[in-house]
Amino acid sequence: MNDFKPGLEGIVAVETEIAEPDREGGQLRYRGIDIEELVGHFPYENVWGLLVDDDLDSKMPEPEPYEPARLTGRAPADLQAETARLAGEWQLGKLNEISDEQAREDLGRLSALMMEIVARSAAASDGREPGDDDVVAAGSTAAEKFLLRWRGAADPKHVKAIDTYWICTAEHGLNASTFTARVTASTGADCGAALSSAVGALSGPLHGGAPAYVKPMLEEVAAMGDPERWVEERLAQKKLIMGFGHRVYRAEDPRSRLLKRVAKELGAPNVEVAEELEQVALKALQEKSPDRVLATNVEYYSAIVLDVAEIPPPLAPAMFACSRVAGWSAHILEQKRTGRLFRPSARYVGPAPRSLSAV
Repeated sequence: MNDFKPGLEGIVAVETEIAEPDREGGQLRYRGIDIEELVGHFPYENVWGLLVDDDLDSKMPEPEPYEPARLTGRAPADLQAETARLAGEWQLGKLNEISDEQAREDLGRLSALMMEIVARSAAASDGREPGDDDVVAAGSTAAEKFLLRWRGAADPKHVKAIDTYWICTAEHGLNASTFTARVTASTGADCGAALSSAVGALSGPLHGGAPAYVKPMLEEVAAMGDPERWVEERLAQKKLIMGFGHRVYRAEDPRSRLLKRVAKELGAPNVEVAEELEQVALKALQEKSPDRVLATNVEYYSAIVLDVAEIPPPLAPAMFACSRVAGWSAHILEQKRTGRLFRPSARYVGPAPRSLSAV
């Protein structure tokens, strides 16, 4: 047995052709294409096609007519429940019993409706009716249609902010939710089960939840008016400064670089405070841990870009899920083709054999 690695740190569990996070160089490539070449040149739905089909001319399909069972307005929970329900509603076949072509079709249908579910849940949370089909049909991209369904209107700045965020976070290798999707897919479960399990993994605050904490953090800094004192107090209290450090990158997170640029282009309201805090925090963290590389990660400027689109912090995990349907779908298909069930080993470290009377 291999040496035990908590959290499977550094363990290679799969070989993939989908994405390549460049650990040392600070780049991220989708099927060999740097995301710098995608943002602003192709909308998210085409990037979905690149990741799933290796074809930028391919697109995520349009969502089908949909009637939610019951939306609570809590988007991550609504998304997980409704995705699982659709698998039953559509009578999706098991991955080990259907063709690759059928699996790809199922994933496309689900991906499109997962965005629809989040938009409708956000409208329910706001206490408003979602935009009707005629209004949504006027949109030209997935991001625009998402906003039209949610709010009945789509500010171009908001569209660009969401599209950029979705592309930057569409895929990132074997993270917790993607691994969950692949584990579920490896059992032969249907695509709805694989995607809904990924949403469940993503709902935890340690994976994709940081943007929800960044905006309140920046508001605290702005109210205090002294980033250096705020950082000193935060570190003295042994509290995390959200948005710094990454398990993969030892250089700048390339997604952070792209999102920061777009935030400035769109005139994000908190971008000046964010830049000031970033400089202070990076200096303090480096002094505190000189042997570790703690650069700005994707969650930091994700929060700033999502704020441009007036995305409330509690909705951030569901927005992340919307973006990640592309990567999840690609990995589910890739896992299906391996035909191999995940079954890692565990090392027992409990009590030695003993009698019942000794307990």
